[in-house]
Amino acid sequence: MTLHQIPNTIKTDSYWMPFTANRQFKKSPRLFSSAEGMYYTSVDGRQVIDGSAGLWCVNAGHGRKQIAAAVERQLMTLDFAPSFQMGHPLAFDFAERLAEVAPDGLDRVFFTNSGSESVDTALKIALAYHRANGQASRTRLIGRERGYHGVGFGGTSVGGMVANRRAFTTLLPGVDHIRHTHDLTRNAFAKDLPEHGAELADDLERLVALHGAETIAAVIVEPVPGSTAVLPPPKNYLQRLRAICDKHGILLIFDEVITGFGRLGTPFAANFFGVTPDLMTTAKGITNGTVPCGAVFASRKIYDGMMNGPENQIELFHGYTYSAHPVACAAGIATLDIYKDEGLLTRGASLAEYWRDALHSLKGLPNVVDIRNCGLMGAVELAPRDGVVGARGYDMLVDCFNNGLYLRTGGDSVAMSPPLIVEKSHIDQMVSILGDAIKRVA
Repeated sequence: MTLHQIPNTIKTDSYWMPFTANRQFKKSPRLFSSAEGMYYTSVDGRQVIDGSAGLWCVNAGHGRKQIAAAVERQLMTLDFAPSFQMGHPLAFDFAERLAEVAPDGLDRVFFTNSGSESVDTALKIALAYHRANGQASRTRLIGRERGYHGVGFGGTSVGGMVANRRAFTTLLPGVDHIRHTHDLTRNAFAKDLPEHGAELADDLERLVALHGAETIAAVIVEPVPGSTAVLPPPKNYLQRLRAICDKHGILLIFDEVITGFGRLGTPFAANFFGVTPDLMTTAKGITNGTVPCGAVFASRKIYDGMMNGPENQIELFHGYTYSAHPVACAAGIATLDIYKDEGLLTRGASLAEYWRDALHSLKGLPNVVDIRNCGLMGAVELAPRDGVVGARGYDMLVDCFNNGLYLRTGGDSVAMSPPLIVEKSHIDQMVSILGDAIKRVA
């Protein structure tokens, strides 16, 4: 039960909450009222350290006045401008700034409003690219088990989280999935990247043999899955997947909605692993979580491959009312300024070892069956209670909140990804609260 709340001060009936057990939550709400730096403030005035950068998005910490000022100025200057057959300078400026920090070769940017929209956009670009280049038979999309790619019909279809798919029986046809890489038998308590499992990338060859390479448009994976509680890829897995895609003319899409903008101590996971995809989806940290925005980064090959036919012809019949919204662009540019001025896109590298060692110090506590880390991402997996999968994880969430730590749960795993302004003292605080909670919930 949530211990800290102010009863009878808010009506909760009307709001249908996303990804939440609504009836359970509304009996005992957990509410934040403000945030600054590394901390939220709860409605009863307690400080709660943000162990998850909001929802993996507040990379520069909370309450950044530079972003707020940029948003205010933009609202008073140009509150909206259409992006269909029209434009505004800030959209082009923002795209140029993004191209400067992108992995080499991914310098064409299509704006969206969320990670879900970025994924659906990337999938559509992949299909349209093959059609524009005389390979219209390439219509099949390949995801990965235990993957999360947002909540659009495209992202849900290629996603591999069962609960996200089960209720929505009408999904995209022609979708298949390769095996996930989570292997507790061989890789439990691996530090950084697991040693075993690169050969799991070869599962794509199985699908090529089954369906025919000429039918497969793209493979989409998260370099490090986050929503299934931080599953770092085995060493050389992504390199092997890239090679198989190249061999068969299949596009490789990295979903970097979580790993983008400094989470691994490099600007993007593509930099961290030395593997460049053909398309890369982003959102979350692109505006530090302040204004909804996302972007798909495309290679020059993809973009130029679409620039055919008459010049007055629309090359891609796709877009959103709020693509490159002026306010989002202003927030994004201000965010990039902060990342640059404070070195946040690479700062995580200097803390990754300390983060790793702090998390792995929890090994041996009751019911801890695995600990995983990569960059400034980490997870602790707990053994489920008999017959009630997820109950121990939920109790951990509540216990940590009651004692001053916000984190994310997935089943019986707890995941953390602090803002990139985190200090060693914050890491100590988070791990201490988490360790005590593990003991209490045991």
